[in-house]
Amino acid sequence: MWEELRLQVFFLCLGAALWSAAAAATHRGSGPRERGHRRHLSLHRHRERGKEGQVLHRSKRGWVWNQFFVIEEYTGPDPVLVGRLHSDVDSGDGNIKYILSGEGAGTIFVIDDKTGNIHATKTLDREEQAQYTLTAQAVARDTNKPLEPPSEFIVKVQDINDNPPEFLHGPYYARVAEMSNVGTSVIKVTATDADDPTYGNSARLVYSILQGQPYFSVEPQTGIIRTALPNMDREARQEYDVVIQAKDMGGHMGGLSGTTQVKITLTDVNDNPPKFAQGVYAMAVSEDKVPGEEVGRLKARDPDLAENGLVDYRILEGDGMNFFEITKDSETQEAVVKLKKPVDFETKRSYTLKVEASNPHVDPRFATWGPYKDTTIVKISVEDADEPPTFMAPSYNFEVEENAPAGTLVGRVHAKDTDIMNNPVRYMIPRYTDLEEFFTINTEDGIIKTTRPLDREAQSWHNISVSAAEIGGHHQDAKVRVNIKVKDVNDNAPEFATQNEVLVCENVSPGKVNLIETVSATDKDEMAHRQHFHFRLAPEVANNHSFSLKDNRDSTASIFVIRKGFSRLSQDVYHLPIEINDNGVPPLSSTNTLIIRVCSCDSKDTILSCNVEPFILSAGLSTGALIAILACIVILLAIVVLFVALRRQKKEPLIVFEEEDIRENIITYDDEGGGEEDTEAFDIATLQNPDGANGFLPRKDIKPELQYPMRPGLRPIGNSVDVDDFIKTRISDADNDPTAPPYDSIQIYGYEGRGSIAGSLSSLESVTTDSDLDYDYLQSWGPRFKKLADLYGTKDSADDNS
Repeated sequence: MWEELRLQVFFLCLGAALWSAAAAATHRGSGPRERGHRRHLSLHRHRERGKEGQVLHRSKRGWVWNQFFVIEEYTGPDPVLVGRLHSDVDSGDGNIKYILSGEGAGTIFVIDDKTGNIHATKTLDREEQAQYTLTAQAVARDTNKPLEPPSEFIVKVQDINDNPPEFLHGPYYARVAEMSNVGTSVIKVTATDADDPTYGNSARLVYSILQGQPYFSVEPQTGIIRTALPNMDREARQEYDVVIQAKDMGGHMGGLSGTTQVKITLTDVNDNPPKFAQGVYAMAVSEDKVPGEEVGRLKARDPDLAENGLVDYRILEGDGMNFFEITKDSETQEAVVKLKKPVDFETKRSYTLKVEASNPHVDPRFATWGPYKDTTIVKISVEDADEPPTFMAPSYNFEVEENAPAGTLVGRVHAKDTDIMNNPVRYMIPRYTDLEEFFTINTEDGIIKTTRPLDREAQSWHNISVSAAEIGGHHQDAKVRVNIKVKDVNDNAPEFATQNEVLVCENVSPGKVNLIETVSATDKDEMAHRQHFHFRLAPEVANNHSFSLKDNRDSTASIFVIRKGFSRLSQDVYHLPIEINDNGVPPLSSTNTLIIRVCSCDSKDTILSCNVEPFILSAGLSTGALIAILACIVILLAIVVLFVALRRQKKEPLIVFEEEDIRENIITYDDEGGGEEDTEAFDIATLQNPDGANGFLPRKDIKPELQYPMRPGLRPIGNSVDVDDFIKTRISDADNDPTAPPYDSIQIYGYEGRGSIAGSLSSLESVTTDSDLDYDYLQSWGPRFKKLADLYGTKDSADDNS
C-alpha cells in the first residue's frame, strides 16, 4: 500500500513540475493581457515626450512573483517552499524587508523578510480550503516606509487523489418485474468524490459491477443498473445481491474506489398456470350426512403471488353434479366439495366429478404461453351408515269410536330397516306424547289399541308419536306422527241453551194470551247437519192452567201464559218442567225446568220490581223515610262520641297557680341612664332554678305541700352593690316556691348608675334652685343646645337689668 502511495506522490510531483514548466513557457509567450499575475511597481521613473512636448511618466516593473501553488497533504521533514517575493528595488543589501499578511499569514505561511521566500509550515487539505488570499508588501527596513504599494496574491492548494469515491445513499433497494427484457433499467446509483473535479482525473469516476453477473450490468459512466439475462423467473429466484464499485482516476491503476450494495427483488407476474398435484382425487361421504356438510378439499398450486395466484374452481361434468357442489376457501385458495343432496348407499355407491381450476386474471403478455387452467377427476364413494328405520308413510290418521271398550283396534304403523342388514324393528309410544296412556302399541308389529273408553266430548283428537328402532342397532330411532280421531256417538241428552229466569207481569190482561219466552236447546254431541230438537211439557204439568208450550219445529219452543193474572203474595215463582228430545241414534231426551218469576209492572207492562219485601213492610213508613231516620240517628251518635272524646283529651295547665302571677308578663324599665359609667344596667346574668340544675323538676299540675329550703352554699352574684339585696331576696323567694316560674324570666332594671361629672342638664329645678354656675359655655355647644343657652342666658340678662 505504501509503495502504491509513493508511486502516486511521485507521479503527482512529476505532473506538477511538467505543468509548472508549461505554464512558465506560456507566460513568457503571452501578451500583456495574459500576464495579469505579475505586479509592476514604479521606483525608477523615465520621462517620455509626446508629440506636443508633454512629459509622460511610465511605471517601471517593480517586483514580480509567479503563481503560487502548494501540494496538499505534504508530509516532508522540512517546510514546503511555496514561492519567493522579489522587488526590483531590492539590490540585495538587506535594506528591504518583506511583510506578509492575510489568510494563514504567520501560522500556515511564513516569509523570510530578507529573501522573500514563503514556506508552508503545516500540512494543507484542499478539501478543507482550496486557496488562501495573502497580501505582500516591501518596506524599508530602517524606517518601515512602504517601498511598493501592497499587492494581493493567491496561494492555491494543489489537489492530490486522497479521497476515495463514496455512495452517500447506499445501500440501495430496487424492484424489477420478472421476465423483463434484457437492458431493462433497474436503478441508478451515484457516487461522489471529494477531490477536485477540475484538476486531473482524481474525481473522474467509472462504475463497474463486482457481484451480480451475469444477471445484471451497470453503465460505467452513469451508474444505471440494467438486467443482463432474459426471462429471469421469480419462482426460481426472487432476490439478488449486487455489488457496484466506483473508481476514480478514470478507472486506471492507482485510482481509489468505493463500493455499495444493491438488493434487487423480482416482482411477480402471472406467468404460471394453476396445476393440480394429482390427476385423480378420492373422497368418501357417509350416507347419513346432511346437505351443506363438507365432503373433502383439493387445491391447484399456482406459484404466482397475490391476484396473479388466485384460482377459481368449477365442476365441468360428472354424474355427481346434482349431488355435490364446489366452493372456494378464500384464505387457503382450496376447493371445498360439499354435499348438495342426500346420498343413499343402497341406491348409488359412487360418483365422479371433473373439476377445473383457472386463473381469473390473465396477463395478455403471456397469454400465448398456454392455457392458464388445469383439470382433475374427483371420485366420491358413498359409505354405508347405520340409518334409523324408515316408516312407510310420513304420518298416519286413524279413527275410533268413543266409548269403545279397552283393547279396541285403532290402526297399525309400519317401518323397516333400509340398511343391508335389514334388522327387525321395535315400536314404542313416547310417554310425553300420550301422558294419560290412552293407547298402547305392539312392539313387534306396530298395532295400536286403546287402553280404556274414550270420550269425544272431553277430547276429540289424540295426537301421539310412534318411534321405531332397530333391534341390535346403534339405538337410532325414527318417529312418525299418528293422529287419532274419536268418532262421536249420541251419548249426551239435549239441554237448555241458557238457564236464565223468565219474568212475567202479575197484572196480565184478562183473557189475553201472552208469549213470554222462546227457548232453545244444545247438545254436547257432535251436531249433525240434520239434527233437530223437539219440545213438550212434562206429563205432570201437561194440564196446568198457567202456561202452555208450542214446538216451533225449528229446534225452538215458545212459552205462553194462559191465565188472566198472578199474585205475588200467593206465589211469586213457578217451575215449568219441559221435556227435550233429539233425533240421534239412539234418540235421547231430558227434562229441564224453566223458572218463571212474577213481577210488578206498570200500565205499559214495564217491570218495576220482582221482590216481595214491599208487601211485608208496614204501610205507614216508606223505605226513604226509614233511611232518613237511620241517618239522623247515626249523626247524633257521632256528635256524642266526638264530644266525649274532646272532654277526655282536655289537658290541665302545666303549672298550678293559686293566684294569677303576672310578673312574668311585666318588664319594668326604670332607668334614665347612668352616664358614662352606666355599663352594667343591662348586664344581669341569666338566673336558673337551682332545683332544675340538680335534675329535679317538680310536677307542674300538682301544688307541692312541702317547701324546699334554699340549698346551702349557693350564693347569687349581683351585678353591683345597689342591687345585691334585691336579687338575693327575689332568688330566695323563687327557690323556696317550686310552683313559681324560674326567676330568670323576670328582668329588673332598677339601677341608675353612680352619676356623671357633667351633672344633670334638666331645667326642672332651675326655677327654684339658685346656682352660682356659669352657663356661658352653652353658647359654644352648637345649635342643639340653643334652647338651654337661651333659657339660662335670659335669666342672667334679667338679673343684670335689675
